Amino acid sequence: MTATSEHKVLIVDDELDFAETVVECLELRGFHAKSAGDANEAMALIKSGWRPEVVILDLKMPGVNGLEALNLIKAHDPSIQVIIATSHGSTSDGIEGMHRGLFDYLMKPVEINELVRMINEAIAQNATRRGGPAEE
Repeated sequence: MTATSEHKVLIVDDELDFAETVVECLELRGFHAKSAGDANEAMALIKSGWRPEVVILDLKMPGVNGLEALNLIKAHDPSIQVIIATSHGSTSDGIEGMHRGLFDYLMKPVEINELVRMINEAIAQNATRRGGPAEE
């Protein structure tokens, strides 16, 4: 599967330099990517009509943390796939996230090719669930 600008990815991380770097890397690989500095900003963007297929969430953020943000995203649109990327997580956080509908869990520093592989898998899984073919 190859990314197209139709594949929207939202990076939610209070480390703005990290988020912007990931956005740039994903844009170079053909994704339409945006960043948000916290869960409230992310939800405002999603509720405004910009619907990402995949959200990459930091686990530890001020205010609403990644697991709480996962709940908000899934309550709004269960079909949005969520991947948590964190340097502060634990196996129990990953397991708890999976129970809440998390697609996958990555430890920072994130290797961009691994992240792209996960994003493509999440997009393909959504296409399969909808009964449509995944893009090749």
